[in-house]
Amino acid sequence: MASDGTGDHRYALQPFAYRRLMDDDMSDLPGGNGIPWLPAGVAPVGLLEGLCTTRAIRRFRDDAIPDKDLATMCFAATRAPTGSNRQPFRLVVLRDGPQAAAAKALLGASFRRLWNHKRSADGYDRGTGAETTSPKARQARTMDHFVDHFEDTPVVVLACIRPWRGTDLTVGASVYPACQNLLLAARALGYGGVLTMWHGAVDRELHDLLAIPDDVIIAATVALGRPVGRHGTVRRRPIRELVFDGGWDQPAPWATEPEGTRHTGRPPARPT
Repeated sequence: MASDGTGDHRYALQPFAYRRLMDDDMSDLPGGNGIPWLPAGVAPVGLLEGLCTTRAIRRFRDDAIPDKDLATMCFAATRAPTGSNRQPFRLVVLRDGPQAAAAKALLGASFRRLWNHKRSADGYDRGTGAETTSPKARQARTMDHFVDHFEDTPVVVLACIRPWRGTDLTVGASVYPACQNLLLAARALGYGGVLTMWHGAVDRELHDLLAIPDDVIIAATVALGRPVGRHGTVRRRPIRELVFDGGWDQPAPWATEPEGTRHTGRPPARPT
């Protein structure tokens, strides 16, 4: 890591240490905007703002992700905490080339099959799903676009883990903070993405195609690209439904929400 001020990562590791300089002359820092690894024209995003406005992005432009931006995302992902600081995860990045194209084709076919099953099982075409302007119908159209154009996704990352003991994923579940760091870094750089587990149906084929060792688990698939839409405030269920105090289903009166928080509708009912 650079120690003479010429390396981007030196500053990327300690943004809050120099945030107080944001209003001062930043011309001596690479990039000149206080967070030197941001592309030109991208405004800095505060940590809490990023956490509360990082949407699941499933529609991507055709733009390629430049090497420098992709390296920054992966660097942020590799800074995630892991048990005993072992970093047992690995990121297999699929961009261009015949192997990447073949892997994306496997994933795309799997995603289309699984989405068609989910669409039917969860009733996306029934009830309010029949109303073209309903949130349910809009979500279905977004998913249609995502799976139908998956092979065109600019970057697909297979987040892998080699469990420290045995084959139990929970031994190495530290892979998921790395995935979240990857998505938050994408948000900060003006990109977006979504995490999915639908690679499972073609897990064996992916292992064979990409020469992934048998003792390595593909823990998640993350699609990345420049959003067709934009990030913004997300809607979730009320905090009182999700946070308990002292025991299951026990109210947490201190768990309040910012004024004006808007909520999502109910998800499809669980099958009985």
